[in-house]
Formats: sequence, C-alpha cells, structure tokens
Amino acid sequence: MDLKQAMKERHTVRRFKNKPLDEETVRLLEERVRENNEKLGTEIRLVCNDDSAFNAALKLFLAKNAVNYFVLTGEDSEKLEENLGYASADLMLYAQTLGLNTWWVGGTYSRRTIEALNPGKKTLGIVVVGYGEVQGSPHRSKKFSDIAAYEGEMPQWFKDGVEAVLLAPTAVNRQAVRISGKGNEVAMSYARGFLGKADLGICRYFFELGAGKENFTFTETTA
Repeated sequence: MDLKQAMKERHTVRRFKNKPLDEETVRLLEERVRENNEKLGTEIRLVCNDDSAFNAALKLFLAKNAVNYFVLTGEDSEKLEENLGYASADLMLYAQTLGLNTWWVGGTYSRRTIEALNPGKKTLGIVVVGYGEVQGSPHRSKKFSDIAAYEGEMPQWFKDGVEAVLLAPTAVNRQAVRISGKGNEVAMSYARGFLGKADLGICRYFFELGAGKENFTFTETTA
C-alpha cells in the first residue's frame, strides 16, 4: 500500500487491539518521525506502551488500548501548528501503509501528563497509533464546490488535490478550508478557530499528495 491508497483507506479509529507494536514497526515509525522533525523543525516523539494519556473513564469507554501515540510538540513559532498538522498527516498515512490505524486527538487527552513529557515546549495534541479493532468508516464530507474554485478550465491535478482534501481529518470535521486555483498557482486558507492552523497543515499535505507537488505552486496558505 502506498500513501495515496492509504489516504483512501484511512479512517479514525478510537478502539485498539491489545497487540503491541513490534520492534521493526517501532523502528520504522521513529525513523519517519525523525525525517519529519528534520524537515519541518518540529520535535514530535513516539511514546509506546503508556496508558497515561487518557483518564480511566475514557480508557474504558472510548480510548481502548490507546497506549501508543505520537506527541505533536516543538518550540513555539508562527509556523509550528501548521507544520505539526502537516507532519501528523504524513505520520497517519505512513502508519496506515504499515497496517496500523490512527486517531488524531486534540482535546480529550490528559494535557498535563503529555505536556510533562516535553517541558518548555508547545504541545498541540497526540495521534494514537495501533492495530484497530475495526478499520473505521468514512466521515461526512462537504461537496467539492463547497471548498474549491478554479479560474478557467480545471485541470485534473486540481480536481485530484481537492478530492484528497475532502478525505483529510480535521478538528470536529469542520472542513473549513477554501482552495482557489489559477494556472498552476493555488491558494489555500482555513477558518480561524480551534486547531485551525493544524487543520491547514493537514489539508496542505493531502492536497500535495493528491495533486502532485510537481504540478502546482502554493501562493498562499493562511489560517
């Protein structure tokens, strides 16, 4: 499975099997984390076999066996949240290619516990990773015309990029993104609000994957 296929098959999963990640899988995930950190200036880390990210009630009813997770963190900067969103998209899809499932968590985890792992850093959220009890199901999605417009005859790469964005996970499934294109130039904006900049980064990653980075240039990405 490649990243484009993973993009189509990835769905949010919140309940996981009691099955640990093997050494080779952990090695591959940590290598992917390292690559993203070096590229984007983030300080994401993978935590394994730790059940302290959620309280007892959540572990019982929602976050079953959610013991492995990426901590989305780094030195605070203007681009940190967007870059963490971008990196998290890559990590979720890469995990899917390894036969794993993921859950992007922005509010229901134990913030005090996770922030204690990275004192002095800004922590945006976590992405739980593991073997899902199920594969999840597609989320409700907006229409193509709700989020995108192109000036002139729309090329296939633009269509593919927008369709990819409609598959992307966003905070509370807002999909509050706007994409406009002209020639080979694309502008993308995301409504301000809870995790808006992170959602912008996720949408930017999905658009690039769907459209092919060689086909266009982003002229603006804002939230």
